Amino acid sequence: MRQNEEYFGGQELVLVYIAKRLREARSVEKAFDEACLEYLVEADTYRGGVLFVRELIGAFFYVREADVPAAHRALRAGNWKPYEPLA
Repeated sequence: MRQNEEYFGGQELVLVYIAKRLREARSVEKAFDEACLEYLVEADTYRGGVLFVRELIGAFFYVREADVPAAHRALRAGNWKPYEPLA
């Protein structure tokens, strides 16, 4: 279920996915809803492009740390690649 930032209080949330298109973001929301996950979605910028790098706007999906494995399963089931931070 999509929640607002206040719902999570001061809890640390983990970025699990960046949707680059609205249709993709809606599909991810549906997958998370079906998996009964509580998540936060925020619009933010990311850098994209190969030859012409530019800043784009995407939907950033966050969940509680305890829900990361379930979120990754839901994403993989929908053939989306979960966000992996650079080491």
